[in-house]
Amino acid sequence: MKRYAAVIGMPYENREEYERLHAAVWPDVLAKIAEVNIRNYSIYRYGELLFSYFEYVGDDYESDMAKMAADPKTQEWWDVCGPLQRPVNDRADGEWWASIPEVFHVD
Repeated sequence: MKRYAAVIGMPYENREEYERLHAAVWPDVLAKIAEVNIRNYSIYRYGELLFSYFEYVGDDYESDMAKMAADPKTQEWWDVCGPLQRPVNDRADGEWWASIPEVFHVD
């Protein structure tokens, strides 16, 4: 299992809509998340910043992420949620959510 964390901005005016959408994530999107070996997925909000955390339990992360990205229902979900987000300026090339390195963990 590998842990992943990331951040993205979200303008204050989009907060209510973003939280409404995530209070009832589409079943097809939730099924795809499980299918591509993502577990224990959470998104937190701190002011105008979203923090995501999940655990990947598969053995081919790149392939699983490509499978999720190719899914029409997931693409539709991203089309709805994406305009509500604002990527942070210092994200890596090609990232939407900026990856965060783990600096400490204890079980």
